[in-house]
Amino acid sequence: MSDVKMTTQQPAQSASFFTSLKGKLPKDTGIFIVMVGIALIFEAFGWYVRDQSFLMNPNRLVLIILQVAIIGIIAVGVTQVIITTGIDLSSGSVIALSAVVAASLAQTSDSLSPVYPSLVNMPAVVPILAGVGVGFLAGVINGVLITRTGIPPFIATLGMMVSARGLAQYYTQGNPISFLSDGFTAIGQGAMPVIIFLVVAVLFHIALKHTRYGKYVYAIGGNMTSAKVSGIKVNKYLIIVYTIAGGLSGLAGVVLAARVSSGQSSMGLSYELDAIAAAVIGGSSLMGGVGRITGTLIGAVILGLIKSGFTFVGVDAYVQDIIKGIIIVAAVSIDMYRNRKKR
Repeated sequence: MSDVKMTTQQPAQSASFFTSLKGKLPKDTGIFIVMVGIALIFEAFGWYVRDQSFLMNPNRLVLIILQVAIIGIIAVGVTQVIITTGIDLSSGSVIALSAVVAASLAQTSDSLSPVYPSLVNMPAVVPILAGVGVGFLAGVINGVLITRTGIPPFIATLGMMVSARGLAQYYTQGNPISFLSDGFTAIGQGAMPVIIFLVVAVLFHIALKHTRYGKYVYAIGGNMTSAKVSGIKVNKYLIIVYTIAGGLSGLAGVVLAARVSSGQSSMGLSYELDAIAAAVIGGSSLMGGVGRITGTLIGAVILGLIKSGFTFVGVDAYVQDIIKGIIIVAAVSIDMYRNRKKR
């Protein structure tokens, strides 16, 4: 009898041990382990297919980090939108519009056909603020449309996606804007994009975790009706969230234009999908109320590893898009399964 009792107690004790261990680990440990596993898989494939290391190539790692920085800046804003049960499909197009506006004000007198001949050689702060301002304006419009008209976030931001891309194409007439000042391009060179991304990530990690703003954002995503009943000005905070997301897209557009020393209407294509994927892979729930900036950061790194890894082993670019689509669907499916399990 005692043997039977001991046998039944052992699994219970083991389960209790693992439960307590899981509780002590950081919340993003699981996704971090996935990231390390993906990196090691590509390292093994690198030696098998190319007979060289994937991780020990400094140039490749720098490229991954730079790609992650641009997507990551957008994803920080998108994460906050998703936490409120919203969605932002306009990020990529806002990047393009912000980039061309900023580039047009960052041109030097060496340009053969400046957009504004009387506004060449402007201080770098002017195009930077103009680009970020365009993003903020797009975000405000998204937020007002969603809160004041009752248009679903999907439709409102889809409209902004189409309109912003059209405005960028009209603004440039399909031509790239180049001959940008050194002061402006400096924010896109070297480690600056990464530094900007990390500063943004830390700032909003603190805002979501330790301020009233973060508390209200999670409350709105958890149960919007209860948030309204408890006195939270839901519409006000939704407008703030979409404004922040737009502003960060504008910042990403400015950094991208500075990095490539040009503003083009084709910039940012499908970046919004990468940002949403990074947030969902990082643990944000499309059902709202759940999401962390740290998880989004890891999710962005995973996307960067996958893209660079597939290119490294010679996977066709079209196949990469197919795989990326599968990853997005899989991440959303896992999120839906988690929510059903909780209910």
